[in-house]
Amino acid sequence: MSSKTQKRDLEILKEFSILYIEDDKDLLKNSSDILEDFVKKIYPVTNTKDALAFLKKHKIDVIISDILLENDNGIDFIKILRDEYDINIPVILTTAYTDTNYLLEAIKLKVENYIIKPVNIKELLNTIHDTVLPTIQNKEINKSYNIIKTISLICDSKQIEVVRFIFNNLDDNNIFDFSYMDIMQNIDISKPTLVKIFKTLIEKGILTKLQRSKYMLNENKLDSFNFGINNE
Repeated sequence: MSSKTQKRDLEILKEFSILYIEDDKDLLKNSSDILEDFVKKIYPVTNTKDALAFLKKHKIDVIISDILLENDNGIDFIKILRDEYDINIPVILTTAYTDTNYLLEAIKLKVENYIIKPVNIKELLNTIHDTVLPTIQNKEINKSYNIIKTISLICDSKQIEVVRFIFNNLDDNNIFDFSYMDIMQNIDISKPTLVKIFKTLIEKGILTKLQRSKYMLNENKLDSFNFGINNE
């Protein structure tokens, strides 16, 4: 099935924040108004100076940028981000021109996609989806692998349920913020058993208790164990 006809799950976009750089204010507003219904957060800016300010203050997952901006150039901006600031956020470029030189520059920068104006919103949404999909897939693979590694330390079925619940409810910063009561409402388990599981995970350094009902997963600690799992 070709990418043009393949149906995409746009719900996954709700996990991602977008920085949109476009000097056509009407186009920027109209596109941003639509995108905000699909993504976690949209940050619309008309120039690269404001864009850089947002990048320093906010977590941005994808950059959408026009190439020819007023007194500026989107491709040059991406080069600066990568060379001077070591920022390698996925990029979607838009342009009203089909100049081969622009396309070659985009290829050199390994830009994720290139959209010709006028921007079709459906095409833009599908392009954003295809851009963030590898991030979703890698995150799921990494989560599954960490679950396997953690389960290698414990064998009881209830313990495994708790481990899965923890990993499925981590936020973007690997923080788990659920009380014992919250867990017990989802899993049929006694509090003493639950306390014992968390104590084990804390003792092994897999979880760090931050405050009441809040823990941080230490992925690096998982990597330090020899689980006999081939990760090639």
